[in-house]
Amino acid sequence: MYRRGRVWWINYTLPDGTHSYESSGTSNKRLAQKLQDMRKGAVVEGRLRLPKSNPPTLKDYASGFLETIKDPKTNARYTSSVRNLVAFFGKAKLSQVTSERIQGFQQERLKSGVRAATVNRDLAVLRRVLKLTALQRLIGNNPMSEVEFLEERKQRRQPHILTFEEQARLTSVAPPHIKMLIVLITETGLRVGKEALPLKWEDVDFLNDVIHVRKSKTAAGIRPVPLSALCKSEFVEWRGIIGSGFSDYVFPNFDEPTAHLGSVKTAWRTALKSAGIPYFPIYNLRATFASRLSASGTPDLFVAQMLGHSGTSILHVYAKAIDESRREAIKKFEAYRKSHMKDAGSVAPVSPGSHLPAKQPVPARSMISKKPFLN
Repeated sequence: MYRRGRVWWINYTLPDGTHSYESSGTSNKRLAQKLQDMRKGAVVEGRLRLPKSNPPTLKDYASGFLETIKDPKTNARYTSSVRNLVAFFGKAKLSQVTSERIQGFQQERLKSGVRAATVNRDLAVLRRVLKLTALQRLIGNNPMSEVEFLEERKQRRQPHILTFEEQARLTSVAPPHIKMLIVLITETGLRVGKEALPLKWEDVDFLNDVIHVRKSKTAAGIRPVPLSALCKSEFVEWRGIIGSGFSDYVFPNFDEPTAHLGSVKTAWRTALKSAGIPYFPIYNLRATFASRLSASGTPDLFVAQMLGHSGTSILHVYAKAIDESRREAIKKFEAYRKSHMKDAGSVAPVSPGSHLPAKQPVPARSMISKKPFLN
């Protein structure tokens, strides 16, 4: 065992007399000796699989790795991290990506003003890359095992919890599709991009008052969500506005009804400005639902489950009990909302369409042609 720079290397003499060299990936001599002992044991037992003596560079390997990521959004996210990693490590070979250099990457990113959460996303990609290279014996061990992720919680921005008074102002000035989206998320906690915007009418069960989330970010997100009276009322009114046969989607793209809206960022920002509310991401409405649900007396376990955060194993064992608890949670949630809406100057849910102008109904086609819903 010898030292090259700050890193310890191991020199192997194989049974056939040939020599092989391997970086331990660490400047810690004790850890390097531990790796050496493992290799000696593997030689005695005849199971030694040495890493390649000339591994590729991190840049070249990461390029091929990105080609295996098929999901466009995930690929874009990983590509951004790989770009940051390559900018720091340059033409370094995989065996030269040591724990010390990884820690140097952390510090340099932080000094540049990047938040800890962003640095951790980069490290998560690097960890996945190095895990694959270790499995393929391109490196002897994964140096990420000696690197701790940064603390994120202290730097996280606190979500804006929408008050009932703010919601009343917001829904009074928002275009119909944004109003529907506000009610949907604050009453169900659905994820905006993964669950709410792609929602289809066939997934809204008006008979049993439940929304079936069939596609989500995680397996736990695939769940039934109870439909409150207010949300049901808004659904009925919204479907009457756009026309029941216009699109399969609750939030259709009015230029292409066979597709759903991909984003509402511009319309959301405009609605907040019109209501005199400082900007916050529409995703925070999900936190608003969780906050209100918790304040209404719902146990944290069921709040997490209704948000689609829990594991899936318990759902199969206690499906009926959880279903009933979800229903009870929505009842408590509705009672909590009604009591606060009175203080905010709002009114209880009205019958579908009752607050529309009686003599001036809005034809679905004319609304579509004017495209008031496009962001």
